[in-house]
Amino acid sequence: MATPLDASAVLAQEARALITRLARVRPFVIVEPMLVAAAPLPHTQSAVDGYLVKGRRQLLQLVKSFLAWLESEAGRKASAEEGQKRFTLLRLRFNAVITQFDMFSDAITQRSENESGVWLAGLDVVAADALALPPYFETPPLLCYLDRGVGAAIRRARTRLPGGGENPVALIRVPRERMVGSGVASSLVHEVGHQAAALLDLVASLRTAMKTRSQTGVAWKNWDRWISEIVADFWSVARIGVGSTMGLIGVVSLPRPFIFRTNDDDPHPMPWMRVHLSAAIGQALYPHPQWGQVAAMWESFYPTQGLDPATLELVTTLKKGIPEFVDFLVKHRPAKLRGKTLAEVMDPGARQPARLLELLKTWRNQPELLYEASPVLVLAVFGQGRVAGQITPEEESTLIARLLTHWALKTTLDVSSYCVHNRNRQPKLT
Repeated sequence: MATPLDASAVLAQEARALITRLARVRPFVIVEPMLVAAAPLPHTQSAVDGYLVKGRRQLLQLVKSFLAWLESEAGRKASAEEGQKRFTLLRLRFNAVITQFDMFSDAITQRSENESGVWLAGLDVVAADALALPPYFETPPLLCYLDRGVGAAIRRARTRLPGGGENPVALIRVPRERMVGSGVASSLVHEVGHQAAALLDLVASLRTAMKTRSQTGVAWKNWDRWISEIVADFWSVARIGVGSTMGLIGVVSLPRPFIFRTNDDDPHPMPWMRVHLSAAIGQALYPHPQWGQVAAMWESFYPTQGLDPATLELVTTLKKGIPEFVDFLVKHRPAKLRGKTLAEVMDPGARQPARLLELLKTWRNQPELLYEASPVLVLAVFGQGRVAGQITPEEESTLIARLLTHWALKTTLDVSSYCVHNRNRQPKLT
């Protein structure tokens, strides 16, 4: 006769097996090979590894507690069903930790890729520059990575991760097809806008201000539903000007049936309307004939002739309501901005089209100044130059690739220099 298996012993072995596999979840700083310039910034690397180390320690303690329970009097008296129930919950927690490790691993492993690894480090610098808004909030660690598809995405810092726990960094997915050109700036800064909106509580603030209006008109009901994406688009236009709208056109240029489609569960505006909103925001921040030209070009791509009556009526109503809504958006004063409007804190004077083209001309005569400028300003200048026909896609791609490498290298050297100059400083005891 076969000897019956000891359920308690089997569960103990499975729990010990979890411990052996958990021991292989090691900090990225000792397992991921990459150029120094491609590495995430120290505070980002520390945030990720510190979070995973903490999770591993907590899980190890849970496994040890389970083993101790199996050996206790209560565990020996418990049924096999109870033991299996406890172990199953433990394994689910283990799998959640492994999933989180793999999520960050996918992003960090790309830093070992030739060229694109360093470019990603450069995008980290661009993202931090696009998000910075002192003194209204402290910028969280940011980590960019590439993925397939045409759309970008962000898993914001301080949000809940799959399986539990608070995300230690803002993890930004950038479409690989957008590397390398000004289009990457549009996608990247839009996602950064989502993080900024969360830090400033913009969506809730705007929805509170819109509450009465959104209960009355069709247009305002849609603005309310789409406000999270509209705010992110606002941030992108405010930071990089017309390059944001042109990049958006590149993302939402889809077959005609998708352009006029609405979905009550989708926070993204109808693509046709989204481009018009982006151009209207640009016109409000940086008045110039180009915005009307961009909107007219977009409408020529997707004319409204031939739409069914219901869709045509909705499109007409929404387009008519854009000026009032954009005026409301630009003049909104969120509590966290301490009485200032969104437009005021974004400093639109530095992004006026004429000013951007003037900078482009200056940098052509004095190329060294290009490398001293703010990364997000540089990308705004390139986007403006493309629209004005003063910079070619080929030139733009070459320059951006070179600049991403420069920004990554400069930041790495700056951090190293800081560490050297502060190595002998002792922490102040309080």
